[in-house]
Amino acid sequence: MFVVSRTILIVDDHPSFRQSARMLLEAEGYDIVGEAEDGLSGLHAAVELRPDVVLLDLQLPDISGLEVASRLSANGPGPAIVLLSSHSREDVGSLVNRSGACGFITKSELSGEALEAVLA
Repeated sequence: MFVVSRTILIVDDHPSFRQSARMLLEAEGYDIVGEAEDGLSGLHAAVELRPDVVLLDLQLPDISGLEVASRLSANGPGPAIVLLSSHSREDVGSLVNRSGACGFITKSELSGEALEAVLA
């Protein structure tokens, strides 16, 4: 599947996950405009880079992904926020629904197709 280019910021504290997500999504036609390793740098990068989509890990070392999502969505239209976790949707579903994010994908299921399904 090759998609219309969307710009993406990846916010995750694991460098190996950021690298594999970047490679996977770039191969599917996405433009990865930046990466951040914690919530505060993710907020800064989102303002600076203005991505279409922020892939955001729920568990970050400084502030939670839920707090980042809340701050990014508080000021009106901004990037689409897709939360990520190694936990299942059943474990985090109610939190995701209140976060301001447009959806959730488990890290093991991340793909261009899954991302487009959440963004549709």
